[in-house]
Amino acid sequence: MPLIALTGGIASGKSTIAGRLAEHGAVVVDADRIVREVQSVGSPVLREIAREFGETVVSSDGSLDRAALGARVFGDPEALARLNAIVHPAVRAESQRRFDAALTADPEAVVVYDVPLLVEARVDDPWDLIVVAHAPAEVRLSRLVEFRGMTAEAAQARIDAQVSDDQRLAIADVVIDTASTWERTREQVDALWARLRSA
Repeated sequence: MPLIALTGGIASGKSTIAGRLAEHGAVVVDADRIVREVQSVGSPVLREIAREFGETVVSSDGSLDRAALGARVFGDPEALARLNAIVHPAVRAESQRRFDAALTADPEAVVVYDVPLLVEARVDDPWDLIVVAHAPAEVRLSRLVEFRGMTAEAAQARIDAQVSDDQRLAIADVVIDTASTWERTREQVDALWARLRSA
């Protein structure tokens, strides 16, 4: 079972690549979805976040107030480190459970871990392949403004808050250039899939 880490900066086309791999039959495990699930209402992780950052980060319905939490940790490396120390172990355990389940269901499965924070949190895990979705920062900024309705300033802040393109590219086994058309991206993903199935 190839275990592939797929990462990329915000608006790099990572989800598009994951979707195409899923169409081919890959089992895609979405780190962002796991984060939301481990922080769900009543979860041990949410209780620990509330203990650490105060009840103001919990909405009246008992769910995590992501905006309030974001305001507490954005731009504060020490607070972010405390949050990551709560969240990352739970995400690691749940993602491993899903990798194991996929392998049990199909020993020949290709498992893709769609993970934005690979460089920050999981780079030393035993991946068979690290795939980086890459588009220059100016392309990603324009996508955030055009497709997500952000201001240029907010988009730039989100990009700046992530690791640099150079740091991501330095760990890549495969780089998929997403700056061009969807068709060109799809050709690269299809070539990657053919490589994986022939390995």
